[in-house]
Amino acid sequence: MAVVEPDVIEALAAGGVATVYEAAGRSGLLDVDLVQIVPGTRVAGVARTVRCGQDDNRAVHEAMTLVRPGDVLVLTMPEPAPVALIGELLATQAKVAGAAGLLVDAAVRDVDELRELGLPIWARWRRVRGATKRTRGSLDVAVHVGGTTVNPGDVVVLDADGAVVVARGSAAEVAAATRSRIEKETRLRARLDAGEFSYDLHGLRAQDEAAG
Repeated sequence: MAVVEPDVIEALAAGGVATVYEAAGRSGLLDVDLVQIVPGTRVAGVARTVRCGQDDNRAVHEAMTLVRPGDVLVLTMPEPAPVALIGELLATQAKVAGAAGLLVDAAVRDVDELRELGLPIWARWRRVRGATKRTRGSLDVAVHVGGTTVNPGDVVVLDADGAVVVARGSAAEVAAATRSRIEKETRLRARLDAGEFSYDLHGLRAQDEAAG
């Protein structure tokens, strides 16, 4: 498995979800509403994927033994449901192991404690309904979130806008495009601060005038 270099992950984190999505040709969006449990957080990291049994989090307990620094845990079930796969105690294990963050396509609970813990977490729901521990589930397999496939080793980017995934094999290319987009937007922002209009800078006024 190819390793994604730290500078690539840093570039994707710096860009954030919207910029990376555009830089990737408007691909990789995890098209689902997510609750940002710890406001103001932004992360990017290599996906450590977990497919739990339905309404069951036994696989999450096993996954905690495999977490490596910088991983983003992506927790899923066959069908998303408002059942808590993560609470304070499991999140504590993830933080101690050095996880960059968690994406939970289900529910979390102990929200006050999770915020105090400070580990960046995004979840579909906040619910106290607990999970069972009867089904082992599967680790490091392809999972599906919001209509998009996340493979183990892909890079997941998360911030207040939601989530996007970049395939491991194209991460360096998308990171380069992200850097270029950030530079372009920085120049554009300076011109907007000076009083110019995007209507002109993007050539839209000229197009409209030419069209009559």
